[in-house]
Amino acid sequence: MTYRTWQPAPRRRRSRLTRRGRLVLLVGAVLGLAAAVTVPLLLLGGRSDRPAPEQQRTLLIPEGWRGGEVYAAVDRGLGLPAGTARKAAQAPATGLALPAAAAGNPEGYLFPATYPVGKATTVEGLLRYMVETAGKRFGTARIAEGARQHGISVHEAVIVASIVQAEADTAEDMGKVARVVYNRLAQGMPLQMDSTINYALGRDTVDTSHQDTRIDSPYNTYERRGLPPSPIGNPGDQAMAAAIAPAKGDWLYFVTVRPGDTRFTASYAEHQANVAEFNEQRRAAGAARSAGSS
Repeated sequence: MTYRTWQPAPRRRRSRLTRRGRLVLLVGAVLGLAAAVTVPLLLLGGRSDRPAPEQQRTLLIPEGWRGGEVYAAVDRGLGLPAGTARKAAQAPATGLALPAAAAGNPEGYLFPATYPVGKATTVEGLLRYMVETAGKRFGTARIAEGARQHGISVHEAVIVASIVQAEADTAEDMGKVARVVYNRLAQGMPLQMDSTINYALGRDTVDTSHQDTRIDSPYNTYERRGLPPSPIGNPGDQAMAAAIAPAKGDWLYFVTVRPGDTRFTASYAEHQANVAEFNEQRRAAGAARSAGSS
């Protein structure tokens, strides 16, 4: 059972092996206007005939956003009807430079960064820029060698990085989460990551029910062993670094007992004790909230 964010609630949770809800950055499409102020030139007392330069805009794609969030941000950023970017990403004519292993799915390769946006920017060009940026970031010899050392392909390393990005709060935790993934794979254990369940259900939550863990989906890592069939979001450099060079440890479980206090362990009994402490924290916080609203 892994948890990353802490939301007070009175309901006691069922104990699971790995569990967390991804901290979601609810910012929509973040459009930043750069401070490019046009000042008319005065030449011999007259005004310049030069056209005013276009005011620079930027589109921020945060780390960990899923493809659907990226497409919605692109549509809003370019002033296009909803669904335009998704349709363009799926159109062969757009010509996204995806690796063969991605099977045409851009998930994981819409690299999180700040992109310039202007009047001449097209949806196809912007998506190609994102994928090309991912290709440059993930296509290095260092990443290829790091993936090889763990017996996986670069595409599989992107999948691991996407899970790490979704599950970890800090750069230090990223390395530990990656190690939990590899330790579980090595032992033939299911990953049991709630982030993959949330991806299958198209949601973000810290609450995963027993029924959720029984859904029929290739992203259900409670029921299915191994990695999910694709990345579950678009990871950044730190998550990828953790995926190819994880921390050293024998951990198999982790839970965030409280913000800033994520505990990793190889002992299921110790993990259960940590989960119990987490549940107690939630009960206490829920009671305090109820008392404050009454």
